[in-house]
Amino acid sequence: MRILQAGVDFGGTKIELAVLDLAGDVIWRRRARNPGNYPAAVTVVRDLVELAETHLNAVLTVGIGIPGAIDPVTARIKNANTTWLNDTRFDVDVAHALGRAVRVQNDANCFALSEAVDGAAAGKRVVFGVIIGTGVGGGIVVDGKLLDGLHRVGGEWGHNPLPWPRQDEFPMPTCFCGNVGCLERFVAGPSLAADCDGPGHWDASGLPDRAAAGDIAAGAGLRRHADRLARGLAQVVNLIDPDAIVLGGGLSNMQHLYDVLPRLMARNVIADDVVTPILQNRYGDSSGVRGAAWLWPRPSNHQG
Repeated sequence: MRILQAGVDFGGTKIELAVLDLAGDVIWRRRARNPGNYPAAVTVVRDLVELAETHLNAVLTVGIGIPGAIDPVTARIKNANTTWLNDTRFDVDVAHALGRAVRVQNDANCFALSEAVDGAAAGKRVVFGVIIGTGVGGGIVVDGKLLDGLHRVGGEWGHNPLPWPRQDEFPMPTCFCGNVGCLERFVAGPSLAADCDGPGHWDASGLPDRAAAGDIAAGAGLRRHADRLARGLAQVVNLIDPDAIVLGGGLSNMQHLYDVLPRLMARNVIADDVVTPILQNRYGDSSGVRGAAWLWPRPSNHQG
């Protein structure tokens, strides 16, 4: 029986499974509603895997991307915004349900791995993958392998403080993590919307069109946002000097970022000529499941 790779994107409202062939093409995909409680969600993952195996007549390796991380000390999930997932042994419980080992990683790490393996940054040695959406996350890939770190927080640049702050950026806002001045509170989608339109506004997707139509507030907000984002990325370049930075999440669709970020970022990078490419992701919403699948090495033996 052939061996194929499956990736699961475990989101707050949906659970998606995709199966990749040896060429990296998605050959089967299915979504299910996240039931919103732990035992039922484990069952959904099991059922999706078993359904795929039956349909494809294959055995699957299973990687799962989650909105959190496995604590290396307690071996339990931490930092998940799907809060009922926290403090569980999710990988152990899914493995028990399936009768095989599974690999679980942070969803931003899965995004970075997908784009580094065969996405926008394929062939680059050091890749920093960025998620800019309702929150801000990131992942680091070196030589095709994740660098998640001792505490499993490698790449969590959104919870560093906004660098090189300006006077009008004080007082710094308090983040949900308990720290003050986190970059996420300045460059995430809801923060951008609130900066342009005031507290209570969450959707930033229409701002580029508004700016293009002459909306002064939208244009000024987008310029502040790009400047802050560039400062945050300059800090990343000064620390790990990646061969490429790939943007993902809802705000990665804002095309002006690819024009202005390299120039703005160069002002704070300690190098004479800054050539770090800022790339738009290749796989969009599919990067999560693809990166989860790549948590396992590609099968070396394949039988038709």
